[in-house]
Amino acid sequence: MLSVCRSSLIMQAKTALLAILCCSSSVAFAADPSEAKTEKEMKPYTQKITNTDVSFDMVPIPGGEYVMGSPADEKNREEDEGPQVKVKIEPFWMGKHEVTWNEYDIWSFNLDIQRRKLMRLKSDDKEKAADAVTRPTKPYTDMTFDMGHDGYPAICMTQLAAKTYCKWLSEKTGHYYRLPTEAEWEYACRAGTTTAYSFGDNPAKMDDYAWHYANCNDTYQKVGQKKPNPFGLYDMHGNVSEWVLDQYIPDAYKKWSGKGTVEFPVSPTTPEKLYPRVVRGGSWDDDPEALRSANRIASSADWKIQDPQIPQSIWYHTDAIFVGFRVVRPLKVPTAEERKKYNLDPVIPADEGR
Repeated sequence: MLSVCRSSLIMQAKTALLAILCCSSSVAFAADPSEAKTEKEMKPYTQKITNTDVSFDMVPIPGGEYVMGSPADEKNREEDEGPQVKVKIEPFWMGKHEVTWNEYDIWSFNLDIQRRKLMRLKSDDKEKAADAVTRPTKPYTDMTFDMGHDGYPAICMTQLAAKTYCKWLSEKTGHYYRLPTEAEWEYACRAGTTTAYSFGDNPAKMDDYAWHYANCNDTYQKVGQKKPNPFGLYDMHGNVSEWVLDQYIPDAYKKWSGKGTVEFPVSPTTPEKLYPRVVRGGSWDDDPEALRSANRIASSADWKIQDPQIPQSIWYHTDAIFVGFRVVRPLKVPTAEERKKYNLDPVIPADEGR
């Protein structure tokens, strides 16, 4: 009897051990959510920047169709928000938060290269490719303007700088990152809603979701402190306005209107036409009407008016202390032809070192 009990206990122990090993194995070899190949497989993931202690979160945005722009009866509507256009969006991941200084400084100040040298670490192929990406000249002043660094959104960069950061990040991680198009940004901001804001039409609720002029204490704030939108994205309204890929064309929607559902609408940016480009979302320095999902903001040469350098820097907008960006990663990586056609990658002027 004792022998039978002992045998039973041994069998139970073996079964439990096998279950633990199987469970451990499944965890150890679970599919990396950042390696999803289909929309169904897409999950949130955290991307660590190699050889640093910095990481950022990406949120899956399902593909779908929506109506871009605002209806004619929307309060505070601007003329450049119409006519409304039906757009088809392919699935992509989007940064849960705006790119922070913690992330941005790694590229802009070569912090990853410096750390590797100090720790005597060898570069792998990804890092060698990332090291070859152009980095900005040093700023003439502290671009945080004493408003905060760790956990705060990076600001004052040009669209070129934001695009070049994305190129560096792509090489560094092995995943293709870029700026969103206007259409992708608005789709992600709306998150299935058709109201002025992702939380409805009533700006009285704004304080729960956004930093704006009336509640920000005249400065930007750390990312992720307000409520997210239905897709789980933070600070899509307010905090800092966000760069998108498009050149600002006031009547851009007219060329797509009446053509049914439009796929990948984007107004290509060209190096010869620097201004204006588009930022979205409004900022801490704006009133609620500028934070509407459909609102479009055009960049201006005035954003560099205090830059004392001659010629002025291609990397910094010294007066755009309200402008930052967030990254997207399309599920379908664009071909070289598509990247060239839509100007998805940065084009560095020949005299960028000036």
